[in-house]
Amino acid sequence: MLNATDLSEEWHVHISPASILAGLVAFLLILFIITLSLVAYTPVLEFLPGYRTEADRSRESLIQNIIRLDSMERVMNDMMTYNENIALIMEGRTPVARVLAPADSSRISKVLVVPSREDSLLRAQMEGTGEYALAGQNAGSRKKLREAIELTAPIEGIITAHFDLKQGSYGVKIAAAAADRVAAIDNGTVIQSLWTPENGYTIVIQHAANLISIYRNLSQSLVATGQTVRPGEQIGYNAEAENGEVKLFEFELWNNGKPVDPERYIVF
Repeated sequence: MLNATDLSEEWHVHISPASILAGLVAFLLILFIITLSLVAYTPVLEFLPGYRTEADRSRESLIQNIIRLDSMERVMNDMMTYNENIALIMEGRTPVARVLAPADSSRISKVLVVPSREDSLLRAQMEGTGEYALAGQNAGSRKKLREAIELTAPIEGIITAHFDLKQGSYGVKIAAAAADRVAAIDNGTVIQSLWTPENGYTIVIQHAANLISIYRNLSQSLVATGQTVRPGEQIGYNAEAENGEVKLFEFELWNNGKPVDPERYIVF
């Protein structure tokens, strides 16, 4: 810039490619800092189209996940309480209940359960001379019950039909995965292994104490008549769907020539 009177130099600036690049970088850096400050410390993003909807979705998803975690925590607490009570009852001690603090924290306190009529009846049955008594003279009954509980489940699935003599159901029907493995419930000898159009492969095993187990609707048998089996040993495969029709696995348990409820002997 020159003075208009005497044409003397008042101010000058030297422009080069390097100075232009440095100025551009400085401008972009200042623009980035200003934008970052606006985003971080002002609600400017709330006015952008589409951002509000995405923010609401994220907030709702976060709330739902928190609710799921809280529900899972409550279920786990209930399961722990149930398992501890079962262990205490088996030891002859007083069961306890978990009580969460008002703030719903993870701190857990134990208080005595208020006695009820059902609890008193159960104690009288356990401490008396009945079938489930804990007295020494009933050791044979306890052994019989323990052996029944130790029988292996023949297959993993959901019971869809229970034992009912009035309805002509001599066992249970179990919905299980197709081609799933079928196992023997206890030591025994195979007395029958055959195939029929109605029931597919049927296996009959003779166990101790005149106990017989029957497995129906198998797609394949892996044992032969006269073969001995062990508890949990695989004896066949569950039936697969044929022509859109699924045959449920059927299991029967006979004792001294009479059908009995398998759910009284096996924990499915």
